[in-house]
Amino acid sequence: MTQALAGKAASDPHHSGTQRLGDFTNEYFLLAHREADGQAEWHENEVDVFIVQSGSATLIVGGTMPGAETVSPHEKRGASIQGGVRQKLSAGDIVRIPTRTSHQLLLDGGHEFTYFVVKVKGY
Repeated sequence: MTQALAGKAASDPHHSGTQRLGDFTNEYFLLAHREADGQAEWHENEVDVFIVQSGSATLIVGGTMPGAETVSPHEKRGASIQGGVRQKLSAGDIVRIPTRTSHQLLLDGGHEFTYFVVKVKGY
């Protein structure tokens, strides 16, 4: 599956590929593969839980997203985060990002980052 995600990432303008693995009443699961820095994100009604499979990255959590735009109901995206706390992530790490919290993954010069995502809905 990782090869398929790498193919999606190669053709995606944000160099990210995802595969939805399951959808339930209060959560859904994704496998995500990134080959470049991610956009800054903000979710009003979803908690993100990341479980790192391979690669390394820096996660920025908190701060503000100057110029962020609403891309769908309850979702904002931006180019970067000002402020926030930086945390290094590598295989085996698990992080939880609360609702209404800006977050962004930076690849630190690495070429690939693969992680399992649990999106908890309904907050």
